[in-house]
Amino acid sequence: MPTVTEASSPQSTQSGNARICRGCWDQMHMPIPIRGPLALPFRAFGITRSKMNPNICTICERSFRYVKKQSHVAASATILFADIRGFTHLSERIERVRLSEIVSLFQDRCAQAIWAHDGIVNKTMGDGLMAIFNFPIIRKDHAQAAIMAALDIQRLCAAALGSLDLDDLGDQPLGVGVGIHSGDVEIGEFSSFRSDFTAIGGTVNLASRLESQAEAGEILVSPETAAQAGALAAGAATRLLSLKGIDQPVEARVLVKRD
Repeated sequence: MPTVTEASSPQSTQSGNARICRGCWDQMHMPIPIRGPLALPFRAFGITRSKMNPNICTICERSFRYVKKQSHVAASATILFADIRGFTHLSERIERVRLSEIVSLFQDRCAQAIWAHDGIVNKTMGDGLMAIFNFPIIRKDHAQAAIMAALDIQRLCAAALGSLDLDDLGDQPLGVGVGIHSGDVEIGEFSSFRSDFTAIGGTVNLASRLESQAEAGEILVSPETAAQAGALAAGAATRLLSLKGIDQPVEARVLVKRD
């Protein structure tokens, strides 16, 4: 299927309000309206903006077999995992309503950062999430995009969480840990009862393992992502990690949130 780069896509916009689906455009060169009057007939048939990213549509999200003509495809991508640190400790000390407000705040700030850099929020898991960069919106600089999104996540979440009255937390810090890895993945529909897509493979597993080792305020970046990210990872401290399920130690780059 023909593709175009993110830079040449005519519906690309800094405001994040693309008028046609960027995923359908990048994957099939098909202009599916998602905003404005031309989008109204499509909404009548259930084609709306995706919750994974408002600049793609539900054709990207739920019609993988129809669009790609197969259940899954190989792709190069960058995977980001983020999770609230100190959440379990906090959940034992505050009521559920306040806890849900913190989760909503975290998810909203993360989505804002991920969408700003053309990623999709592929999965949400309570106080954590998984994002994919370079599918279905194509970005050749997807490693850089993921790191920039992670820096924004740290900045936005630190400001939002810092504004909360959390005396119940005690000495346990509340913050966000992020893990990022780039490589080959399988993207597609892997369930017989769910029709939306996800990514699987060793790249996803390593990104998840890195996130599990990140402390509050940290971003752990794999060597593969750092090599593609240029100046964004240059000069970063390194940390040698032995990760569960990973045969060899990983020399991760350690980035911290910017003020």
